Amino acid sequence: MNAIDTDGLTVERGRTRVLEDVSFVVPRGSVYGLLGPSGSGKTTLMRAIVGVQKIKSGHIRVLGEPAGSAALRRRVGYVTQQPSVYGDLTIRQNVRYFAAIYGTGSAAARRAVTDVGLEHLADRLVDTLSGGQRARVSLACALLASPDVLVLDEPTVGLDPVLRRDLWQQFHVLADGGTTLLVSSHVMDEADRCDRLLLLREGRLLADDTPANLRSHTRTTDLEDAFLQLILDDTDRVRS
Repeated sequence: MNAIDTDGLTVERGRTRVLEDVSFVVPRGSVYGLLGPSGSGKTTLMRAIVGVQKIKSGHIRVLGEPAGSAALRRRVGYVTQQPSVYGDLTIRQNVRYFAAIYGTGSAAARRAVTDVGLEHLADRLVDTLSGGQRARVSLACALLASPDVLVLDEPTVGLDPVLRRDLWQQFHVLADGGTTLLVSSHVMDEADRCDRLLLLREGRLLADDTPANLRSHTRTTDLEDAFLQLILDDTDRVRS
């Protein structure tokens, strides 16, 4: 059973088609990258996967269940670009609160704070943190539930290179333990950290392949050049 199975997904907003006939599968225990320019449909696709986006046609199954099913509430984690934590609480208080909800205990709360590199700021109010730090608090809270599928919308925006590296290492540790991660990003060096990549442009899926295969098929040595070649090829197909 795949972690995510998307077939013919189409989403419209008003008269605008945001996603068009998107199909792919994500196997369990893998790290998938979701890449594309702003407005390509990445966030809409993630919202559809977690079951909070109305779709026009097609279907999405997550862990064998329809996306958004009640059975998935404890099995799917979602970290949005806008942090979903309490600004008037400290980092430690936020994480302990969510630990109490999930029934995971104080030890798990401490470990989650450490895993996202915030132990030295644990007693700071969330409202006093930078945007990147608040995003890490949201990630710590999501990790507490030990979800089977973790959907992350640009979790490393605004982070320094060392912390980005550490978080990606943590993502692969989670995958090795059986968690499936879908991570959106616009940073090309992060694409090489993924097991496989999905490239969206203007709501259409242009590629679903490994970083190595993408470079090979486009005869490039750099992923950014590979993505550019795919976009140029797609533009030529549309015009012809």
